[in-house]
Amino acid sequence: MSMYTGLEIRVPFCDHRLVEYVYNIPWALKNYHGKRKGILRAALQGLLPEDVRNRPKNPYPKTFHPDFFEASRQLILDLLGKPGAPLFHLVDPSALRQLAAHPEEMSKPWFGQLMRLPQLFIYLVQLNMWLEKYRVRLRV
Repeated sequence: MSMYTGLEIRVPFCDHRLVEYVYNIPWALKNYHGKRKGILRAALQGLLPEDVRNRPKNPYPKTFHPDFFEASRQLILDLLGKPGAPLFHLVDPSALRQLAAHPEEMSKPWFGQLMRLPQLFIYLVQLNMWLEKYRVRLRV
């Protein structure tokens, strides 16, 4: 419901008593074992698979699976095959081609710690779809 309206919320942590309690936990506990959300990770030991419990924070959509990397790269290559795409009034297609030509760049950070090249590609494909759907014409 929240994403439908463009509102980002954290439903599992919406109980005000939990928020008030956690707000008052000292940083040393929040950073338990030198990990962000360390106390939460410790509390979930045995309840979540270890790879889920210990994975780094990530945005949506995000996966660490190599097929996602390749699928996002293929989507941008498909878009590059459409020279009239409205996105190319905003983004230089040759720069995108250069990025897509170097799969080893896929895991380097873009826009802070969370976004990587696959997320950038997905974002650009979605932006192009929006521009097409609403027939946005950009002045050049």
